[in-house]
Amino acid sequence: MEKHKGEKLEKFGLHIKKLRTELDISQDKVALNSDKLIKATISDIENGKRNLSFTTLLDLAKGLGKHPKELLDYDIDK
Repeated sequence: MEKHKGEKLEKFGLHIKKLRTELDISQDKVALNSDKLIKATISDIENGKRNLSFTTLLDLAKGLGKHPKELLDYDIDK
């Protein structure tokens, strides 16, 4: 994986983890609230190890109880 792409995935993962911890919910709870996600997938996303698809983004938003645009609302360049 390109270093630049990896950094982007890591930043996104940190953002998702921050959203989840601010909501005070576990990865297990996110998985239960979503349609198809499992805890391992959520962990991979939060750790910047997974380049997720659009449908996974939608499932993740559902699991967090957020609108998908909220998952993308962060400063990607910081």
